[in-house]
Amino acid sequence: MAGFLCLAVIAASTATALHRPALRDQSMVAVNQKPATVVVNTLVERAELKPGSDILQSSASGAGVQTIQNGDGSVVTKVTPLDRPQDGPVILTGARAIGQSAQMAHLPIPELLEPGKYGDMPVIGPDGRRPVDAYARPWSGARGTRVAIVVGGLGVSQTGTQYALRTLPEGVTLAFAASGNSLQRWLQEARRGNHEVLLQIPFEPFGYPSTDPGPHTLVTADGTTQNIDDLHWALGRITNYTGVMNFMGSRFLSDQDAIEPVLQDIAGRGILFLDDGTSAQSLTGGVSRSLGVPFAQADMVVDQKLSPDVIMARLDEVERIARRKGAAIAVASAFEVSVDAIAAWIGEVERRGVEIVPVSALAEH
Repeated sequence: MAGFLCLAVIAASTATALHRPALRDQSMVAVNQKPATVVVNTLVERAELKPGSDILQSSASGAGVQTIQNGDGSVVTKVTPLDRPQDGPVILTGARAIGQSAQMAHLPIPELLEPGKYGDMPVIGPDGRRPVDAYARPWSGARGTRVAIVVGGLGVSQTGTQYALRTLPEGVTLAFAASGNSLQRWLQEARRGNHEVLLQIPFEPFGYPSTDPGPHTLVTADGTTQNIDDLHWALGRITNYTGVMNFMGSRFLSDQDAIEPVLQDIAGRGILFLDDGTSAQSLTGGVSRSLGVPFAQADMVVDQKLSPDVIMARLDEVERIARRKGAAIAVASAFEVSVDAIAAWIGEVERRGVEIVPVSALAEH
């Protein structure tokens, strides 16, 4: 057949031949005519990849598929149509690219940026690609016991940020305070270190302003227009993040009229929302699900008491939760004692078969 065949790549769970987990999302791809051999990049969920076509494997007879591991860690698939002629296009299963290559992780993807009043903000690309997928840190995709650890407050203290970046294993998700300093520089260092990144948004707590999260706090009394403006100020501070999480916010997150338009804006940007789990009255879960926002909620803050023994004990409790539920999310701040305890604990828990995964791996997509 002359010309190119446009093959619909559909989400499916037929990655058995490649020993991969079930995949999702749809996209289009063009493949050269038979009987030519076509080599394309395989877009495997939670794997480091080069840009390329969204092809995984053939679900039709008459096409052979072989995966090839490159020296740089990327994966390609050789699609070789067999001699037997085919009637119509070959249907292939695949998924959108998850994550950036290590060499490019510190650079934003231009198609996923929207110019804003305060700086470039994340946006869903013209082809439907989402920042939550594009900037996610790859992981194994296995369905064993998984723990995501998010360390926040980065960017506020230069020495504290340096120490956390130097000490924490790459599996830890790093959350930068929107009010921090030199954020883009720290962001690039974090991404070069293979960390997934979140942005912390300050929300109004009960007791505000006596308890003050900082400048550009989203406040219920300010109204939607001002709150969206403050949200955009925060979103424009850095790039390459998979989502946002709250900094404080017990008052704001419990008010549906306040939180719904904020999450509506986030929904249109293709980023996740992580609730740190500190407010029992938070409405973020239900509102996020109704709006289609990728959502996750932390199971425990592990360093409310800055004691190594207490932090380790709480991390052990997180492990018990993960073994019971399959996965759990822990949140901490970038205090030196917290960073040291987390780094030590990860070394122990990985030997017990627990995988440390990025928070995007545990979000409801």
